[in-house]
Amino acid sequence: MIGYPYETAPAPGAAIEVAPGLLWMRLPLPMALDHVNVYALADADGWTIVDTGLDAKPCRAAWEAALAGPLAGRPVARVLVTHHHPDHVGLAGWFQSQGAELLMTRTAWLFARMLTLDVQETATPEQIAFWSSAGMAPEILEARRTERPFNFADVVAPMPLGFTRIEEGQRLRLGGRDWIVRFGHGHAPDHATLWSEDGEIVLGGDQLLPSISPNLGVYATEPGADPVAEWIAACRKLQPFATEAQLVLPGHKLPFTGLPDRLRQMIDNHEGALNRLRDHLRAGSRTAADCFAPLYKREIDAGTYGLALVEAVAHLNHLLALGEVIRERRADGAWIWSLAADRQHP
Repeated sequence: MIGYPYETAPAPGAAIEVAPGLLWMRLPLPMALDHVNVYALADADGWTIVDTGLDAKPCRAAWEAALAGPLAGRPVARVLVTHHHPDHVGLAGWFQSQGAELLMTRTAWLFARMLTLDVQETATPEQIAFWSSAGMAPEILEARRTERPFNFADVVAPMPLGFTRIEEGQRLRLGGRDWIVRFGHGHAPDHATLWSEDGEIVLGGDQLLPSISPNLGVYATEPGADPVAEWIAACRKLQPFATEAQLVLPGHKLPFTGLPDRLRQMIDNHEGALNRLRDHLRAGSRTAADCFAPLYKREIDAGTYGLALVEAVAHLNHLLALGEVIRERRADGAWIWSLAADRQHP
């Protein structure tokens, strides 16, 4: 059973001690998911920070208040980033510039540094072709052809050359505890989660969230990816290590207990979505953009359209990998997806 030991989150700049020497803080984000959780572990030489928020004024202000307040003016000795997404790595370079050591998986660091250096003033032809192939709504596609796209560097501070690699199965001594690194996949490649060897705490990042599902997206960088398979496999791989008593400290929402039930839920959620998608395709051929209703069961607005589209592609790619669907290119470049059995037996 999933439980929530804390009913409310700390205000920006404040902290809640969730275990001796381990502080939970929350930073504001300018998006629908309006916060990210970060953590500070007390070490002899200063603090170890887990995740950083965006490189944006509200996040920097919250950190400055925390450093002067609950972090008591002690230095940040190191920063551990769970994965390469901007709300987690955004201020890593800022802390590095002040002398902190950066710990990341190699894949996460390479992605983050590559993306900070890849600034585009307009969408690339590959991006446009990918959106077209997903059946993006014409008016949205037309706007994206000319508007400046989101660039990683807009919200991620420059990352100096150099980092300390963390690896699957590695043991780390942080905050007076020994931790085992276990990788997740699907939401982000080589997503680091940390499991205390005393069995009490898990630092879950976005791999282990309590009440929402992280986005499983496919992008122009790897249009044939199957993050749904990677996600389900990662959840199953982590199941043997989960216990009811562990306090899970997630990247968003509230800390929780009941990780075995939550891992089962996370697998069931996507298997249920795949079944609804199969039924949807049984009624007729679709583009990825035509598949929002069965996958999300709610209205998708402009703010969530992009994430919904890349996750729809992810679920269709998974069915393609299973051999359950086929696709044909429409004249406008969009893939039209059909159940393989329907096409073979009209």
